Amino acid sequence: MIFIFLEFLRENEYLQALALFGAVMLMLFGIAFHEFSHALSANALGDRTAREQGRLTLNPLVHLDPFGTLLLFLVGFGWGRPTPVNPYALRNGPRTGMAMVAAAGPLSNLLFAGVLAMVMRLGWVPWHDPFVIGGTAGWALSDYVGLFLSAGILLNVILAVFNLLPLAPLDGFKVAVGLLPMDLARPVAQLERHGMVILMVLFFMPFLVGLSFFGDVMLPAAEGIAGALTGS
Repeated sequence: MIFIFLEFLRENEYLQALALFGAVMLMLFGIAFHEFSHALSANALGDRTAREQGRLTLNPLVHLDPFGTLLLFLVGFGWGRPTPVNPYALRNGPRTGMAMVAAAGPLSNLLFAGVLAMVMRLGWVPWHDPFVIGGTAGWALSDYVGLFLSAGILLNVILAVFNLLPLAPLDGFKVAVGLLPMDLARPVAQLERHGMVILMVLFFMPFLVGLSFFGDVMLPAAEGIAGALTGS
C-alpha cells in the first residue's frame, strides 16, 4: 500500500514524505491496537499471561512480526506477533474464551476504522479510495487529509477482514473453532497444521492461475465495509 502512495505523490516530495510517515504510523498503530486488544480481552477474562510478558501495551515495537509486517507494507494486510494466551486460564473456558480473545483483534481494527470514519461522516474531509486515485488538480488540504485517513480506515478494515478468515494462524480460525458445534469444530481444528500452506496458496494464486482471492474477493469486501463506515 505504501508503494501506491509513493507512486501517486512522486510529484511532490513533501507530500510523499507526509504520506509515507502517515501510512507507516497508521499501519503500526493498527497492528499494536489489534494485539493490545487480544491482551486486554485475555486479561479481562482472567488470563494474565500477556500482561506478565509486557504485551498489555500500545507500543508497536512489542507487537511486530517481521513477515506479517512486511506483507502489510507490500500488499496492505498482515499480522502482528501472536499474543500469548493460556486458554485454560480463561474464565469462559478454553473454546469460548479463546474465541472471544481472538475476535477482539479484528473488532478493534473495525473500531479504529469507525473512529477515523467519523470525520468523514461529519463532512469535515472527503473519502478518497487509496486504490483508486485520480489526479490532484483542484485538491484542497482537506482532500490530502482525507486521503491519508481513508488509507487508515481501509487498512484497518483489511486487517479485520483478513484476520477473520477461518485459517490458522489467523484469528478467524480460533473464532470458528470456538463457536462451531463440537462435531464441526473438530474437523476444522484438524486443518490447523495446513493453515499457512493454504494462506501461501491464496497469496500466490495470481501468479499461478491469474485469479486473486485477496484482490478480487477480500479487497472489494473491505472497500464495501469502509464505504458503509464513512457513508461514501
